[in-house]
Amino acid sequence: MLDLRGLTPAPVTPFLPSREVDYDAIQRLGSWLGSIDGVKGLVVLGHAGEGTFLTPDEQCEVIRAFVKSVDNKIPIIAGITCEGTEVAALEAKRAKEAGAQAGLLYPSHGWLRFGYQPGAPQDRYRRVYEVSKLPLILFQYPDNTKATYSLQTMLDISALPGVFAMKNGVRNMRRWDTEIPVIRAQRPELQILTCHDEYLIHTAFDIDGFLLGYGNIAPELLVELIKAGKARDFTRARAVHDQLLPVTKAVYHRGSHMEGTVALKHALVARGILKDATVRSPLMPLPDGAEEEIHAAVRAAELGVVGNVGAAAGAQKQGAPLPSAMQAKATNGINGH
Repeated sequence: MLDLRGLTPAPVTPFLPSREVDYDAIQRLGSWLGSIDGVKGLVVLGHAGEGTFLTPDEQCEVIRAFVKSVDNKIPIIAGITCEGTEVAALEAKRAKEAGAQAGLLYPSHGWLRFGYQPGAPQDRYRRVYEVSKLPLILFQYPDNTKATYSLQTMLDISALPGVFAMKNGVRNMRRWDTEIPVIRAQRPELQILTCHDEYLIHTAFDIDGFLLGYGNIAPELLVELIKAGKARDFTRARAVHDQLLPVTKAVYHRGSHMEGTVALKHALVARGILKDATVRSPLMPLPDGAEEEIHAAVRAAELGVVGNVGAAAGAQKQGAPLPSAMQAKATNGINGH
């Protein structure tokens, strides 16, 4: 199975002003992310990737474009989002044929409102893998939705053939603190990945990796945060968290988590990867002033412009120094090393 013990960004799908997919921008984004040491894969067509807003043909072309962008050096993982189990299985099969090496299987979205019958989530994972043979990541939805899985349901799903990792976004830290140790003990081979973009400091010490939309815009520092979490170095982790806090607030402390996707695109413009922040309906542009706020946050966190993707990647692979704000904290004795 794939090894996602590190950072797995969930990239956006760039659009031209005409709202057609911008494949040149996919090449820039994917090649940059894929070249950073510590990035283990890319999850496309998820919430951050506006996957449900694309036609089936576009979905397959986006997968192919990201596969090309990373030159097969890291795996491309596809969000599988169709509501019905049989159509989700066919979606997974198409994704595999397009080059995806795994799938992030979403709950049936009718469950968000109505809940699910006992055994239905287990059957969904069993059937999708049976039809597609695409390895799957369990996706745990927030606790305040009816699509969240109980601990026993997660244990059942993670025991099924083909399920090798869990993306946990329960967003209830009481459940996180009590359930993650049980899952770790009973499913020691399962890779546990947090997707708590806004709760990274809390979840960084219990996981194998991050699977995040946030990985689009700050992969360098998120890799550092993962390393600090695995080293149990709270002081170092806190320094990274604090440096990123202006960006976290500008992107994820908004009125709706869906606005985060739009904000990610503005941040990618600030970093020089995208030319504009076009989204597709039902996403809408952010209010006046938001773009300036996000660009200012990127500058405050000292996330530089990626002018030459190849050069930036080379510096990262050679162990480029931390941004100066973190160096200053280390000099002042704040950093644990």
